[in-house]
Amino acid sequence: MSSLIVCVLEESTKRLYLDDYRYTALKTLTRARFYAVQNLIKEKQRLINIIFKKYSSLTQDKVFSDKFGKTALAVYTEFDSVDTLVNMDLHELTEFIQKKGKNRFSDPDSVAKAIQKSARSSYRLPKTINDSVNQVLSISINSIKAIEAQIKSLEKAIAVQMDLIPNTLTSINGIGPVYAAGIIAEIGDVNRFDNQAALAKYAGLAWTQHQSGDFQAEATHLIHSGNRI
Repeated sequence: MSSLIVCVLEESTKRLYLDDYRYTALKTLTRARFYAVQNLIKEKQRLINIIFKKYSSLTQDKVFSDKFGKTALAVYTEFDSVDTLVNMDLHELTEFIQKKGKNRFSDPDSVAKAIQKSARSSYRLPKTINDSVNQVLSISINSIKAIEAQIKSLEKAIAVQMDLIPNTLTSINGIGPVYAAGIIAEIGDVNRFDNQAALAKYAGLAWTQHQSGDFQAEATHLIHSGNRI
């Protein structure tokens, strides 16, 4: 009888360890993705600052709906200077836009004209500075592509890990796979909380109480404890 109890306890402990391991593995991946996204945001902001040095008006005029799209990046990098872009034949620039945009632009001729117009009003850099800006621009774009590849790789690994943890979070409107993974990774097994209030407090979704006698304040602040990640 005692040996049977020991076996059951060992099996329970093993199962608990495996459950904890799943959540820990998911947390490792989701947090890595979080920091990768933060790095991506910083690098994109750095890229915008670099582009402004080369094409001061192009970033301000908002010629591209997506500043980091393939067509925009091609324009930033494949022309060595503002004057090269300005002096390019409009028909050739239109074909360039069509090719890089894979014919997605409804009016590529207007886009080409807008690009040249912005380029004309951009200030010119001395060649030495322009060359250094081109080099840093290329490095920044490569960094962005590398980080985006890392995020995709992490998301695939997160999806695999999520398949091991049954959940219904994604059935809630507005919560997709990424948010669901982050919530589950940080909360872990909900059964470790005694009640809903304990879970809300851990998540920082509980409000401080201000009560004196029969009076209880309705307007109070969120608590400052809980998981801050």
